[in-house]
Amino acid sequence: MRFKDQIDFVRQHIRKNKLRVFMTILAATMGTAFLIVLASVGFGIQDTIRDEMLSNRLITEIDVFSGDMDAPTIEGLKQREHVKAVVNRQSVSIRQETGMNGYIGGQSLIVTDFGEEAKVEFALKEGRLPQNEHEVVVGSHFAEGMIDPEKLDAEGEPVTYNGKLLGEEFTYKFGLYENDELFEEEIPLTIVGIAKEPSKDWVHDMKVYGDASIMPKVKQIFISNVEDAEVTDLFYSDVKMYADNLENVKSVSEAMKEDGFDVYSISDELERMDVFFLVLKAGLIFVGTIAILIASIGIFNTMTMAVTERTREIGVMKAIGASPKLIQRLFLMESAWIGIIGTFIAIVLSYGISYIANLLLPIIVASALGEEDLGSLSVTFSIIPWQLVLIASVISITVAMISGWRPARKATKIDVIQALRQEL
Repeated sequence: MRFKDQIDFVRQHIRKNKLRVFMTILAATMGTAFLIVLASVGFGIQDTIRDEMLSNRLITEIDVFSGDMDAPTIEGLKQREHVKAVVNRQSVSIRQETGMNGYIGGQSLIVTDFGEEAKVEFALKEGRLPQNEHEVVVGSHFAEGMIDPEKLDAEGEPVTYNGKLLGEEFTYKFGLYENDELFEEEIPLTIVGIAKEPSKDWVHDMKVYGDASIMPKVKQIFISNVEDAEVTDLFYSDVKMYADNLENVKSVSEAMKEDGFDVYSISDELERMDVFFLVLKAGLIFVGTIAILIASIGIFNTMTMAVTERTREIGVMKAIGASPKLIQRLFLMESAWIGIIGTFIAIVLSYGISYIANLLLPIIVASALGEEDLGSLSVTFSIIPWQLVLIASVISITVAMISGWRPARKATKIDVIQALRQEL
């Protein structure tokens, strides 16, 4: 029998029992769609969390922790392979105060190397990076931290500074927390740049960014006012390395660990997250497979009834020389056909459900939480990658063929004489 004739044979018998076959296909469709949609939630949550992590920081950033981070050590880090920049931000660790045009604030001073900052694109909203002594860049929310304690607004709160910043001069003072007093000496600073606003609305940048030219003056004031002063107590370092691309972050991190540094990079976090979600997605696929196994019971019953109803036809086929392998193949093709049709419909249905879920669920969640601005709610509930479609298709079609294998074997063992005696 030619392959085309085998296809016609299968199609003919499917048409005879349209309703029963339709219900069997429907069961297979529901099982497969359940697997795909369920597992797609794992892919969607992973993608959402990954995007959130990557949006919060530079993906090539590596945090370096060390008790002894002096200038030679920093220079050594810059010479390492695949390192694009090393930014050492030194923060003043004592009480601080800024003053400008009658307004005062408590913004923190950070000393950094703007040459290295420029390599990792220190973003400015306006102005430029410092080039001369005592020039600084201020955070985008610097003005919000400047208040006039003598003036109150309509709500009884101190008035905040709302004038221009670029080109303005302000004073910087600091002192000890122990006696809650500031040293008399002031350092005049000029604003030449304003940093770009952080990507997250809830992050407020009120810091003052200066270069190393400020450090001698700060140290001099500190030493002259504090007996037995240790300059090492004045600053603390926050060192960040930046790899030349994401692929080299892991290799740079591992090399640093081998040399005794404590490091942390987003690649470590992503690796742990990927392991967790791999286990989660495997579990969701396992649960979804149970639904397909339940649907396989319907395929088994349908194929068993098909063999019983076609006993005479099978006897005739055997009588004219059909081999047991051919008979088995015909019934396996029929069960596979049910699995293929059910899988195809399930894939189309799953993409539709995924699209609707991603469209409506954020609105429902936002309404439940009382959120008016949906723009801040960037959650993807369902993603269906081609790998998931492939896995679900293989599972569905394989289970369908296994379900039809036993009835197909039964068909090959039908006795010819008994089958021909059976009435139509």
